Amino acid sequence: MAITLAEANRILEGAVAHAQELNIKINVAVCDAGGRLIAFNRMDGAIWGGVYGSQGKAVASAGFGRPSGELAERAGTPTLSGIREAEGGHMIMGQGGLPILRNGVVDGAVGVGGGTSQQDEDCSKAGIAKL
Repeated sequence: MAITLAEANRILEGAVAHAQELNIKINVAVCDAGGRLIAFNRMDGAIWGGVYGSQGKAVASAGFGRPSGELAERAGTPTLSGIREAEGGHMIMGQGGLPILRNGVVDGAVGVGGGTSQQDEDCSKAGIAKL
């Protein structure tokens, strides 16, 4: 089942609410299983680079079906580099993106940029918890 816009917006709200608790400013992106953007939010005052970071982490997480941070150590390997290049170079293999799994299937992903790597992942987790 595909992620609906209403579900994606709930994920955004959950991630932003957690960022507010942490007193940080984030960008958060939700994509479908194919890595295409469904919904996005940039908090007032969030760094502009996080726009790309959040989407790239979500794309990587959706593409590999695992947290984007798990890919960081192998990001420079020929296989992962080749996949990233073939995909168009949008993947960012750094902590902050999490897959959205339903019934064991990747339905999409959420990515966050703007805090520390751990804060980004925690905000993604808080967003997914709203499903």
